[in-house]
Amino acid sequence: MVNTAIGNTILTRLLRTLWLAATMLIGAETALAAGPDASAAAALHAHYAALGERLHNNPFRRALTLDSSESDNEVKGDIHARIDYPFFTVQAALNDPAHWCDVLILHINTKHCRATTDADGTVLAVSIGKKTPQPIKDAYPIEFSYRVVTATSNYLELRLHAPQGPLSTHDYHIQLQAVPVENGRTFLRLTYSYDYGTAGRIAMKTYLATLGSGKVGFTRTGRQPGGAPEHIGGMRGAIERNAMRYYLAIDAYLATYGTPSAQQLQQRLHTWFSATEQYPRQLRELDRTAYIDMKRSEYQRQQAVQ
Repeated sequence: MVNTAIGNTILTRLLRTLWLAATMLIGAETALAAGPDASAAAALHAHYAALGERLHNNPFRRALTLDSSESDNEVKGDIHARIDYPFFTVQAALNDPAHWCDVLILHINTKHCRATTDADGTVLAVSIGKKTPQPIKDAYPIEFSYRVVTATSNYLELRLHAPQGPLSTHDYHIQLQAVPVENGRTFLRLTYSYDYGTAGRIAMKTYLATLGSGKVGFTRTGRQPGGAPEHIGGMRGAIERNAMRYYLAIDAYLATYGTPSAQQLQQRLHTWFSATEQYPRQLRELDRTAYIDMKRSEYQRQQAVQ
């Protein structure tokens, strides 16, 4: 009886030890699997806290910051913003490639977008062109691969990548990261960048010296003699304008997400245009009627092709 009791005690302890070891192993595997996502979400939350005053005190009249950089072969725009939409709404609206076509078509230079999925993944076939009406055949096609990096209840990360663009530009990246923050709102980061070669640099400098002369971005570089602010120009100015246009397209899409489908397009177009009119020095290109008419026609063309 004593030996049996001792044996049962030893067996119980052995089973408990094995159970604890298995639990620790599963926990370690789970932590390793979730680690990168948790780290990315924590980093975004930390950046949200660090931005602090910049989100409240800025020239954008919204909780937003915009930074840009330029190297020998790359230009990048980086936007951080707190938006008044719940995280679950942001994830439902943006975690769908077809929805991204509805976002991208709002950009003044986007002439067409089509999302397709096959065994190799999802591709957004986008046509980029002029700021005025233009046949698709005359626009430049860019194919973005669409990838959901992470989509959990606490973190969303999406990436669009195009290896080739016009005039020797390449490696286009659009990255979206988002986390829920206080009071049912969402904090997101939108990064837009591309690389360029010699032909791309020459073409951009030619444009900036002719049709693009006088165009500026948002970063303030000083003040004019009369006191008016001076803004960054050149390629950084161009990337800032486009990063802002893409951000405002996302915001306009979210603003109308969930409204009756028959009303969505008209509301999105007016919302996007009204938002760009807050920054006429940087973003004004067309009047409201011209933009609305052009985009309604392009959207109808896009739907007909799909």
